[in-house]
Amino acid sequence: MSQGIERVIAFVCSADFLWGAMRTVELSVLSTLLGVVGGLPLALLKDAKAPPLRWLVAFFLWAVRGTPVLLQLILVFNVLPLAGIVLPGFFCAVLVLSLNESAYMAEIFRAGLGAVSRGQRLAAKALGMSDAAVLRKVVLPQAARVVIPPLGNQFIGMLKLTSIVSVIAVPELLLVSNQAASANFQYLEALSAAAIYYLALTSILMLVQSRLENWAGRKSKRAATARAHQGSRATTDAALDGGRMR
Repeated sequence: MSQGIERVIAFVCSADFLWGAMRTVELSVLSTLLGVVGGLPLALLKDAKAPPLRWLVAFFLWAVRGTPVLLQLILVFNVLPLAGIVLPGFFCAVLVLSLNESAYMAEIFRAGLGAVSRGQRLAAKALGMSDAAVLRKVVLPQAARVVIPPLGNQFIGMLKLTSIVSVIAVPELLLVSNQAASANFQYLEALSAAAIYYLALTSILMLVQSRLENWAGRKSKRAATARAHQGSRATTDAALDGGRMR
């Protein structure tokens, strides 16, 4: 028993496992960031006035969300070379994961933007705010409170989803642990070490997510208070102007 624990500790402290964990984090961060960058425009285009844009976005979301990520990964890795496009495994992984993530992020952003009532937007415009200012000062602070929890969950899910890229020989944490286990047949110890890394990373992410949720909640409350003060001031000014006219 003690020898097994020592082997697990040895795997956890090894440079190969540490490098594999860093590669997993790199894949997760890049794919999630690109998914966020792609998801917001998709969310806005989903409600675009031009029907062809709405149809195109709807088709993309339907195709990406309706097929397994593993199928997409193998398809891109094996089919693109037939068209003369050869990408390294790492770039194929980031491409597929980020496109898949953007489809889910689009729905998350739509839910967040839809949570802000139309009346608040109209009230902000009545106070003289531009569309960009309404989006930045009224909509996004409130939408962030709705978006952050599922966004954090998506990132945690992405951290675990990166394990599938081992099928195209991208050296991330799971592939490193499989190779270490195959070399000396210590499958329990090697996979246990990988599990420790995954649990440690997801625990850190859950803590960060909790802090971000609290921050977004405080910011949303401050924005609501500021809007209430602006509305009260505007009502007072209007009443004073009416009194002077009389």
